[in-house]
Amino acid sequence: MGPLVPDIISNEFNFIIAIIVGMGFGFALEQAGFGSTRKLVGLFYGYDFTVLKVFFTAGVTAMVGITLLNHLGMLDVDIIFVNPTFLWAAIIGGVIMGGGFIIGGFCPGTSVVAAASGKIDGWAFVFGAGLGIFAFVEGYPLIKDLMVAENLGDLLVFEMMGISREAFALIMVFVATGAFVGVTIIENKVNNKTTQWLNKDISKYSISVGIALLIIVTTMITPTRGELMNQRIDAKLAAGECQPKLMEADKLAYELMHQYYLYNVIDVRSPEEFKAFHIPTAINIPLEELHKSENISRVVQNIKTNVFYGASFEQAQRACLVSKYHGKADNFALNSTANEFNSNFFLLTDEEPIDKTANEVYIFRKQAAEKLKEIGEAVANLDKPVVKKAKRVQGGCS
Repeated sequence: MGPLVPDIISNEFNFIIAIIVGMGFGFALEQAGFGSTRKLVGLFYGYDFTVLKVFFTAGVTAMVGITLLNHLGMLDVDIIFVNPTFLWAAIIGGVIMGGGFIIGGFCPGTSVVAAASGKIDGWAFVFGAGLGIFAFVEGYPLIKDLMVAENLGDLLVFEMMGISREAFALIMVFVATGAFVGVTIIENKVNNKTTQWLNKDISKYSISVGIALLIIVTTMITPTRGELMNQRIDAKLAAGECQPKLMEADKLAYELMHQYYLYNVIDVRSPEEFKAFHIPTAINIPLEELHKSENISRVVQNIKTNVFYGASFEQAQRACLVSKYHGKADNFALNSTANEFNSNFFLLTDEEPIDKTANEVYIFRKQAAEKLKEIGEAVANLDKPVVKKAKRVQGGCS
């Protein structure tokens, strides 16, 4: 169930749902005729293109859905797993898969459907697939180098083409439509049927294509949820509204020294800048990623007060407004940048100021730096796994 585990659905209940979904999927395949080799191999002989239509429809539907959900900010496409491309393994595996499909009349999924419905050829294909899996596992050391040859990484076609995700989705809808029209003509010609373009089925297909095109074009011409949020924040900043509450660096140091657990210190700089230096106990959420769903849950919480800081005061100010936009009003913007905090606390010289007031500030910051380092190390150790050491037990009488 993907992202629903374990946030909404437990791992145990997920298995039950997986069984139900699997049975439903198998039932749908059987009802579509995918348990019959004649229907499946019709793709290769030109008399039945149901397989191409079903899989193309499924792919385009998923693509349009992902595009829309990503546009609405309901799905983060950056965390979707993309299978890495091993070129030679993909080519050779594709040839073996295609050859097996043509010869046996099944793909792995449809063979299980056929076997479940009692077809002997389905059981034969499943048994053959099992032998193939066994041979692959046993022979893997011999083909290991071939399997990982030409590792091209996580390739996405639209990135290789240099176009946007939405533009690629639009192109694929037109490609799918053209493929449907082409295979319909071929299918009717092979089956000696007359192609009629004004029947009810064509009208249904046209409506489906129109809806897909409307969704994609809408995502292309309207701002995303993140862009809309930034536009509203820009307008409020330009009007001088929504000025965040400020916290001085000395105040933050004092609070962290005495009750760090009440504050959620958030560094909105890049990971590289965070790694070079960060305030102890701080977490890193880059400003441009602050609005993502997995980060909002770390920002919008009721226990701690947020304190944002960055490479500039404007970054901290904007982070406060993003947090407020998503419903968290208890925020502070640090009135010092990360570099200023580092200089004022951790890069102090050993020469104490002569002025009494300045000397008191110097002593406080020196002590605060040492205390913050201790707290930072203690907090970091809480996240480390406990290492259990084995002890030798001596038996017998002493």
